[in-house]
Amino acid sequence: MRGSCLCGTITYEASQLDSPIRHCACRTCRKAHSAAFNTSASVRQEHFKWLSGAELLSSFESSPGKRRYFCSRCGSQMVAQRADSGLFVLRVATLDDDPGQTPQSRIWGSHDVPWLAHGADLPVYPQWGPDHR
Repeated sequence: MRGSCLCGTITYEASQLDSPIRHCACRTCRKAHSAAFNTSASVRQEHFKWLSGAELLSSFESSPGKRRYFCSRCGSQMVAQRADSGLFVLRVATLDDDPGQTPQSRIWGSHDVPWLAHGADLPVYPQWGPDHR
């Protein structure tokens, strides 16, 4: 599976995902991704390689021992990694290819916010909804 940042400068390849895909609603993920949750899966280092643009990665230590790596041009978060871990936490939304699986769980539900609504009760539109301005 290949993936890239928004501007396409940084590309990578993951030969497999080494954990189920999950949605994380912790406060740190919400703030870092400016979204209700982050969707991720673990990938062992031996199953991951940067193809281009790795020199443009910047990082931020969002909690002790955990670094988030992002494109210094467009800001796309690519992976996170804990110190001394052989795993990358891959940001699944950066995949350009279908991983062949869907999220299996939501974690950090204790950090859910009251404005977050999700599930089958929400209408789905193929593009913009009728209230788009």
